[in-house]
Amino acid sequence: MITGIVVALPEELTTLTSKKIDKGRCFYITDKLLVVYSGAGHVNAKSASELLVAKGANRLISWGCAAALSESLKPGDLILADELIDAGNVVMATSADWLAYAKNSLAKFVVIQSGRLAESTSIVSSSKEKKQLHSTTGAIALDMESVAVARVAKQHTLPFLTIRVIADPVNMDLPRAIYYSLNDQGEMVLRKLLLFLFLHPAELSGLVKLGLHFNAAKKTLKSIAGHLDKVIDFNQANFIEP
Repeated sequence: MITGIVVALPEELTTLTSKKIDKGRCFYITDKLLVVYSGAGHVNAKSASELLVAKGANRLISWGCAAALSESLKPGDLILADELIDAGNVVMATSADWLAYAKNSLAKFVVIQSGRLAESTSIVSSSKEKKQLHSTTGAIALDMESVAVARVAKQHTLPFLTIRVIADPVNMDLPRAIYYSLNDQGEMVLRKLLLFLFLHPAELSGLVKLGLHFNAAKKTLKSIAGHLDKVIDFNQANFIEP
């Protein structure tokens, strides 16, 4: 059984492996784990998921960071979503048995939060927007890739799971420098970031704070990566819900 993992950003990829890989390419990190570096956004995530399936993946995981929509969540909190809601307010479930197995496997190592994960087709930068999304969707967190991965899994009748960790809390407005320095693929362009900071030095403190939050998220992801063998050991035929 081959598990395919979609990872959007290079910083998130480092929580799984030290290997370097080009965007849109996939590689095995173990004989049962096939990882693809997709790039940000639903279009990239869909293409990457299809590539994993073409390469033999029998089930899919969306891996990386998420933004909190609920005030109960803090940076570093793990979200194993039980359902997703897309940008058109269509709700889809994750694989219930695999989710239950993953929770049971990881509960002894990390605190797990469950709930609805929302799709965003663009960066949601303000605290006000996050709170509005929480109110309208009932979601506790959001990202830009998981729904696209879930759609591909559903199309191919494959099990699907999200492993997402909170980076920015709901009460935090993302620094303007982040939005300014991203390219069309959602990736940071260092030259643009440095220029923006030169012109707006007051933004630096917000970036430092976000960096600390992101490091907390990466720490949790790295911890979970050390126990992924337990999560992918799931076998539907032998599964008995705890």
